[in-house]
Amino acid sequence: MINIQPYESPEYFVLILGLLLPIIIGLFYGKRLVNYETLFSLVFLVLTFGGDKWQQGVALIGYVLFELLVIFSYSKYRSKQNQTSVFVAAVLLAIAPLVVVKLTPLFSTNSSIIGFLGISYLTFKTVQMVMEMRDGAIKEFEPVLFVRFLLFFPTISSGPIDRFRRFKKDYQTAPDREKYLCMIDKAVKYLFLGFLYKFILGYFFGKILLPIVSHAALAHKMAFFHTGLSWPLVEYMYTYSMYLFFDFAGYSLFAIAISYLMGIESPMNFNQPFKSHNVKDFWNRWHMSLSFWFRDYVFMRFTFFLMKHKLIKNKLRISQVAYLANFLIMGFWHGVTWYYVLYGAFHAVAIIINDYWLRFKKTHNVPHNRWTEGLAIFTTFNVVCFSFLIFSGFLNTLWFK
Repeated sequence: MINIQPYESPEYFVLILGLLLPIIIGLFYGKRLVNYETLFSLVFLVLTFGGDKWQQGVALIGYVLFELLVIFSYSKYRSKQNQTSVFVAAVLLAIAPLVVVKLTPLFSTNSSIIGFLGISYLTFKTVQMVMEMRDGAIKEFEPVLFVRFLLFFPTISSGPIDRFRRFKKDYQTAPDREKYLCMIDKAVKYLFLGFLYKFILGYFFGKILLPIVSHAALAHKMAFFHTGLSWPLVEYMYTYSMYLFFDFAGYSLFAIAISYLMGIESPMNFNQPFKSHNVKDFWNRWHMSLSFWFRDYVFMRFTFFLMKHKLIKNKLRISQVAYLANFLIMGFWHGVTWYYVLYGAFHAVAIIINDYWLRFKKTHNVPHNRWTEGLAIFTTFNVVCFSFLIFSGFLNTLWFK
């Protein structure tokens, strides 16, 4: 059996679009073919996690059964005494497999046997379920629908991260014909834009230009140590930033396009992030489903915890500590290496500085016009690109190898 990587080859698109035809026809006539959609997802799960990746497939099955048990148990015991303890235990159990996968590289050169493609995004969905059940936003646990949500194939490997209630609303009804035709129109647009981003621009920046500038930066390694500046390193910074955006944004557009063809309006992941006016604005535009997930389930809840227990009295300090916790967790999620952690800390500090600047602007007569707006966009762009240089891990190669 051969393996396929989602959205990586022409054969993949021919296969997925061909098998989507019954779903598209059914939705066009106002009917959701639930049984066929289940078979469709199973086929692609087997093609992705079967063959020489069968261990990932086994890990995926074990993971889903484990998370089902966690959420089912929480749904049964959440109304008992010690509700907070039960809630905390459920969250910790839900994230435990991901924590093991992320920490394994610290102790072994081999990858974790319980790891598989997309475990992070499935964990985000699971934790979301537990927290919204705690809040009362989700009244009852629906195991079959939860599994469909968890294993929704177009977004399983790298998002976007959907919300259960939004997914449920789409999944339990078929869009009317006019709306579905609009969704098809958007899907076609996203497919072509995704091809432009991932296979043309992403390929150019990542496969052609990046190796050239990487080699040049390493060749000028000593110049960087002597002067603190290396123009090839600056070129690498911008090139990597463009590659990161076009590759990931292209992938996200593919996932959203296939979702739309299946009658599911998965959330957008990018909204012209390099037009951001400041770092906070950037996180409202970059990898939005992840950013908003961290905002809702880490930042806001940690802020509420600090306020409820009066651990910090100053509201400004509360937000600053919450930003730091939020982005450090995000950094650790990417990987337990110094450059991922520094990347998270860098963005926390950048947002804190940005908050000070916004408060300063409110109390002082700072001019606002197209020139200052252009300067803000230019500054934000360069701050973000520098953070991506940290994120790339290239400085680790430059300094320690």
